[in-house]
Amino acid sequence: MVLEIQTEDKLEYKFIPNTTQAVKLKVKAANDAHVALTQEPQEGTPMYEIFFGGWGNSKIAMRKNREKPEVVTQDMPNTLSADIFKEFWITWYDGTIAVGVGENATPLLVWSDPTFRALFVGIRTGWGATGSWIVEDNWPGWRSPQAAFLQSANEPGWNVPSTPGTAPTWVPCSGGTVPPDAVAGGFDQEQLYVGRAHHCGALLPGKVHPSHGVCYVAWGGSEHGIPEYEVLCGCQPSWVPATGNQVPPSALPAGHSEDNEPLFVGRAQHDDKMVIGKVQKSHSACYISYAGLEIPKEEYEVLVM
Repeated sequence: MVLEIQTEDKLEYKFIPNTTQAVKLKVKAANDAHVALTQEPQEGTPMYEIFFGGWGNSKIAMRKNREKPEVVTQDMPNTLSADIFKEFWITWYDGTIAVGVGENATPLLVWSDPTFRALFVGIRTGWGATGSWIVEDNWPGWRSPQAAFLQSANEPGWNVPSTPGTAPTWVPCSGGTVPPDAVAGGFDQEQLYVGRAHHCGALLPGKVHPSHGVCYVAWGGSEHGIPEYEVLCGCQPSWVPATGNQVPPSALPAGHSEDNEPLFVGRAQHDDKMVIGKVQKSHSACYISYAGLEIPKEEYEVLVM
């Protein structure tokens, strides 16, 4: 649904329900166009606010629970205009809040919060500015797989469960293809999905990077891009914080090492990216692949059912 909304010079949010965990916004304002992500149609805790054109129309910033300092900021002179619409997008699924500009899929702001959920989007203008907004709350560009599944499950060519949230299924794919109900779990300029691939006698959990056409896995100190892989589908798992070899009993076995040790799906933050990898209990680490390297993380999150 596309909504046209006017906001006064008044620091009170107008709230819109949202179930897609993604929104595209066009706004015409001199400065200080604010967006809130909340669980209720009101300010509360937890919540995030994204400030477009604050600080004299010079930057974009994200604030958590109305507390300073901001968790992340980005300088952007002339962020807004009182004469023309400026376009932005926000996504907040799978524990990652991302903010971008126009049709550029690379976010300007990224922040990880694995427990955050939002069902409402609030908009407002203030500090001397009024605003004209065009809000597209069913924007399909970065919709979460679970939300997109409701519209795309009938597309031909996929043998997937009839409803999301059922038993986990590994679906064979290749070349960057991702089924409609794939499990997302990370973000690196685009949504990353939980995958696994065979390499050197092992079946390794890793990250499917759609635009790269491969599933990246970590092995032997390096990152390996595998064009044929499997994608985790048909379920809605959770991510649980873990350390070392403390893997929860409900963790999903997702592969094995070349020595047949069970491997699990994990993820960890690296360089402001949320990266999916493999958890190997005997090594007390989650190994992620990034920039050509295999990187061990002692603190991570593990996928559980």
